[in-house]
Amino acid sequence: MVRVMWLHKYLALAALLATGATAASGDVIQLKDQASVSGKILAEKTDSVVVDVGYTVLVIPRPSIANIVRNGAASTVPAVGLPASPAGLNGAAQFYSSDTHAASAQDVSSLVKQIGEAVVQVRNPGGLGSGFLLNADGYLITNFHVIEGETELTVEVYRQNNGQLNRETYKQVRIIAINKFHDLALLKIDDKDAPKFKYVTLGSSDALNVGDQVFAIGSPLGLERTVTSGIVSTKTREMEGELYLQTSTQINPGNSGGPLFNLAGEVVGVTNMKITFGEGLGFAIPVELVKSFLDHRDAFAYSTDNPNNPYRYLAPPSRTFKKLPDQ
Repeated sequence: MVRVMWLHKYLALAALLATGATAASGDVIQLKDQASVSGKILAEKTDSVVVDVGYTVLVIPRPSIANIVRNGAASTVPAVGLPASPAGLNGAAQFYSSDTHAASAQDVSSLVKQIGEAVVQVRNPGGLGSGFLLNADGYLITNFHVIEGETELTVEVYRQNNGQLNRETYKQVRIIAINKFHDLALLKIDDKDAPKFKYVTLGSSDALNVGDQVFAIGSPLGLERTVTSGIVSTKTREMEGELYLQTSTQINPGNSGGPLFNLAGEVVGVTNMKITFGEGLGFAIPVELVKSFLDHRDAFAYSTDNPNNPYRYLAPPSRTFKKLPDQ
């Protein structure tokens, strides 16, 4: 979010200078809002492109870029997370499935049948929440507050069999990464006999419009497999310094960590809170933050030595343990 806001702060000035000054190079970054930035590309990263525009350097987030033209020749812009068959933790491009192309809308009933198995329940000794599977190997997303202070976790997966949903419980669940500031946690089902899992596709919350229909699957108040639907009320509701998707979709305790879907069946947010004294005032973490968390998961790696901190602390050098000479 900081990068996006910083980019917008300078785009107007960049457009003015482009008409009266020579750009540092012939590279052109075409943005999704029909604007463009001319300059010299200094670096291309997984989540951003760094451009020298002559008077300053801009860091442009990948989701804001429509195309890159280098000295008159267009080049392909890698999507954030490629729509490939997800693999294990190694290989960011194959870790989760993401679709940046418009997909045809379907009715909620059909979508629930298609993707319902990828929505899970996450239990701890003190309560429960929801979550969703990212790939066939059992990696899943939930809220940090669902697992906060807990390490004894259970994940319940629902599989369709002859038109019926059968619950399967997995008790070997490992915490992979946590980001308590954005209220996200990455878990993995480690049961040896676990089969391959059905998983969701991550969409784009940037592509949403106010008024678009969305729906959630979760376990509000313990009522498992509950489906609620509504619309996107606003895309930029600020709460405690963070921007959330506000939705009229009913969200209650137990929905936390579950997916908010668009009508293409793609995850556009992670449901995480509501205003308790009102109705139809639910909030979800934009899926772009989820992608950033997953792409940089090594920086948030969970440490059993310090479960309340997302960083690993290495042991000090052995020489610090040597005895000091007698005084």
